[in-house]
Amino acid sequence: MNLFVLGLGYSGSVLARRKLAEGWRVLGTVRSPEKMEALRAEGIEAFLFDAHTDELENFAMALRETDALLISIPPVGQGDTLAEKLSRIIFGGAGRPRWIGYLSTIGVYGDHAGAFVDETMPCRPSSMRSRARCEAEKSWMQLGSQLDIPVIIFRLPGIYGPGRNAFSALRKGTARRIVKPGQIFNRVHVDDIAAALSLSMKKDIASAIYNVTDDEPSPPQDVIAFAAALLGMEPPPEIDFAEAELSPMAASFYGESKRVRNDLIKRRIDFAPQFPSYREGLEALLRAGE
Repeated sequence: MNLFVLGLGYSGSVLARRKLAEGWRVLGTVRSPEKMEALRAEGIEAFLFDAHTDELENFAMALRETDALLISIPPVGQGDTLAEKLSRIIFGGAGRPRWIGYLSTIGVYGDHAGAFVDETMPCRPSSMRSRARCEAEKSWMQLGSQLDIPVIIFRLPGIYGPGRNAFSALRKGTARRIVKPGQIFNRVHVDDIAAALSLSMKKDIASAIYNVTDDEPSPPQDVIAFAAALLGMEPPPEIDFAEAELSPMAASFYGESKRVRNDLIKRRIDFAPQFPSYREGLEALLRAGE
C-alpha cells in the first residue's frame, strides 16, 4: 500500500512514520532540502515542493499510483488550486487514489459563545484564513465527486504532542495563563490525529466531514496550570485577557469559543482518542521525556 502526503509537516509526518512502520510505502512533499534529506534517511520518499510556485507534475506518476492521498497544505488561491491541479493529473492518466484526506480546521465554525457544535453546523468563519479553509473544503469535495473518490475532511483544533506542548513554554518561562471568562479551546494529541486518519483509510468508502478532537474542551489556563503541577512548578500568574498583550493571530483565537463534538467520527469509524483529555496527553508526554 502507498501513502502520499502533500505537506509533511507536524501532523503529516506523524502519520507518515506510522504507516511506514506498518509496511506502507510512504511518499510526500517538504519545502526544505534539510527536511527532505532527514525524511529520506528514515525511509520516507520526500520531494521538494512549494505549493505557490511548483507543479504537481514533478511526481504525477506517484500521485496516480498512490492508494491514499493526504493534503496537509494550507489553501492556495481561491478555493484551493491544488485540487484543480490534482484533478488534471488524475484525469490525464490511468490510476487514481482510492482515498483522499484533507486536514482542515474547526475555525470554519466561527464563534458559538461556548456552545456545542458538530458537523451539522454550517460554516460561518470569522477570519480570512478560516474562510479560505471553507472554500478549500468545497474544492476538495467537488474533486471527490468528479473523480468518484471518497474525500474525507478532518476538522482539527489546536494540536499538541512531542516538541509542541505546554512543558517547553513553562521551562523557558514564556508560558502565560490568560483568563477570559467563558473562553473554551479544543485540542487533540497529534497521535490521535494519525490514528483517526488510519482508521478512515481502512473504513471510509464515502465522502465525509469529521471533527477530530479530544473529549474535553476546556479553558486554556487550566492546561497551563496542570502542566505546571506535573513539573512541580508554580504556574504563571493569571492575566486578564483585557490586559494581555497578544499578537493579532493569538487574539483572533480568543475571539472564538465553542465546544466541538467528536461523536460522529466515533460512531462512524470507531475512533476512540488514546488521550481523551489534555491530562492524559500531558502525562504521557512527560513519561516519554518531554
